[in-house]
Amino acid sequence: MTVQSEIKPALVEWKGLHGLPQFDQVTDEDFAAAFDAALSRHDMEIDGIADNAEPESFANTVTALEIAGDELSRVSALFWNRAGAHTNDVIQALEREVAPKMSRHYSRIAMNEKLFRRLDALWEGREKLDLTLEETRVLERHWKGFVRAGAKLSRTQQERLAAINERLAGLGAQFGQNVLGDEKAWSLILQSAEDLEGLPAFLRDAMAGAARERGAPEDSFAVTLSRSIIEPFLTFSSRRDLREKAFAAWVKRGENGKERDNIAIVREILALRAEKASLLGYADFASYKLDDTMAKTPANVNSLLMKVWAKARAKAKEEEADLSGLMAEDGLNGPVQPWDWRYYAEKQRERMFDFSESELKPYLQLENILQACFDVANRLFDVTITEVKGIKAYHPDVRVFEVREADGRLKAMFLGDYFARSSKRSGAWMSSFQSQHKLPLKNGAEGELPIIYNVCNFAKPAEGKPALLSLDDARTLFHEFGHGLHGILSDVTYPSVSGTGVSRDFVELPSQLYEHWLTVPEILTRYAVHYETGEPMPKALLDKVLAARTFNAGFNTVEFTSSALVDMAFHTRAGVEDPMAVQAQVLDEIGMPSSIVMRHATPHFQHIFSGDGYSAGYYSYMWSEVLDADAFSAFEETGNPFDPVMARKLKNNIYAVGGSIDPEETYKAFRGKLPDPDAMLKKKGLSMVAELSGGDA
Repeated sequence: MTVQSEIKPALVEWKGLHGLPQFDQVTDEDFAAAFDAALSRHDMEIDGIADNAEPESFANTVTALEIAGDELSRVSALFWNRAGAHTNDVIQALEREVAPKMSRHYSRIAMNEKLFRRLDALWEGREKLDLTLEETRVLERHWKGFVRAGAKLSRTQQERLAAINERLAGLGAQFGQNVLGDEKAWSLILQSAEDLEGLPAFLRDAMAGAARERGAPEDSFAVTLSRSIIEPFLTFSSRRDLREKAFAAWVKRGENGKERDNIAIVREILALRAEKASLLGYADFASYKLDDTMAKTPANVNSLLMKVWAKARAKAKEEEADLSGLMAEDGLNGPVQPWDWRYYAEKQRERMFDFSESELKPYLQLENILQACFDVANRLFDVTITEVKGIKAYHPDVRVFEVREADGRLKAMFLGDYFARSSKRSGAWMSSFQSQHKLPLKNGAEGELPIIYNVCNFAKPAEGKPALLSLDDARTLFHEFGHGLHGILSDVTYPSVSGTGVSRDFVELPSQLYEHWLTVPEILTRYAVHYETGEPMPKALLDKVLAARTFNAGFNTVEFTSSALVDMAFHTRAGVEDPMAVQAQVLDEIGMPSSIVMRHATPHFQHIFSGDGYSAGYYSYMWSEVLDADAFSAFEETGNPFDPVMARKLKNNIYAVGGSIDPEETYKAFRGKLPDPDAMLKKKGLSMVAELSGGDA
């Protein structure tokens, strides 16, 4: 039997509309054999490149590496999509096997001496190769990737590094599964009118749906640990005792003892990462991760974080004093507790701006906000996005869209998966089944069309009712579609620098920048219409929403920055024996308000422990925020948020070029300069606090 015949054709031969996978022809049981076969085929391709008798050239080494492993990429794309967005016991068991297996596979490639010699020779002689800028970047990426994966280490060191990476892959998979397990296992079933005090209709509908999914009795309502339910429950429930109970479960994810406890996993992950960094010649894991980013060093990251922290903490203390006054009016004279903050912040918002989240939500229908996303893309980038009905995706809730250029040419396929379910991990993300590039493939294709998808966790409405979003939900939708556009608009030759193939602290720029267009008045005026009456949001309410954009900025920034500082501490300190003690020490050192908790406490900090994508990199959201605030200012300075000249520069220099150009250079090509944090602080409403609180004091 050949390797190819061991792979079910539907996994690698995508014959759906415009090359979409035929999801309904793939079963969970197909993946194990397919991975074994695809890994074996990739091994043979790598050996063929390494053993090529011809002298090394860019084409027979680098380009060959770029297109090798197509079958593995396709099997992996389908599997990891299912593992994140629609998992089950079969997929989770296989995930625990596949993650270390994939790590072993790529470690073997990194230790292939013949292959590295070819790359090293090309790198050393790159000045004589007459390469384009993109080709130079691609060569650099491969060469650095091998070096950072241990190509220059001794064989003994390489074997130890491979063992470390394999163990880390397994631990990361287990960490994420433990968090999902805790989220699935916990719910608070409510039935009495007293239990539901303060909850608006949209939240009751979502909780009723969650109760049905969990098999609870009729007329029950479930509080779950999905953000789309837990956060509005903490915002609106007037039952302080129930808020405290739900909040305790939320913050204890991954820390409940027994088989799903993540603390021992974190301890081992940190020890292995420190050892890995040391093997590769770095002082600590943060230095290793930051070496190939815009920030460059842990000192630069901590400098930005602490500059913002001083202002955020001062602002949060002002906010806390206001909330304490509201609690006193309710007869509560103790300190503001974390389960009180959202509830009283909502009351404060109503008092300051004369509107509530529940008043705003009827105007934010998922369908309309999605169309707003697409309209902004059309006005900025001349693409039209149209839904295609009747296409079976990986779950019945998933929707399929065509993205076309102004001349009608197909640019990309886009899939949207918007509702929370127990088979989906929490959070929101963008990924791809296929990235854009222009290289000829072995199957005869000339380049590939990007197939991009967004995953969110909005509360699913009751049958026949519209999905209503909070303002934060709407921002999330714009954010993830901004990532999506980074993949959709990509226009490069080589897949490794396509779309989001950029440094971690640059990848959030296209997504965070795109959020700004949600609150452009003409967008809200057109798309924020009441789901029952069809009337646009009243100007008075719109004005209040815009005036309140920086409301609760201290709380939000403290939540984030504390998490980023703990991340950096974990990855710059040697010998973290007790992760929770280190977390407590860092929070004590920075003066963390007792009324606020980290956005992601260590045992459920999936960004940094469920894989290492954002490890020593959670700061990157703020680093990119410095860029995005400055970038949107470029449009504001023209007086037109859709200025065609700036839009063209944005598309050509940010969204289309992927990682084919150094991020500093591509940003300067768009903006003419690099930014400083002032625009970001102003956007957050923290610039005035900086003056009042004495700067960094």
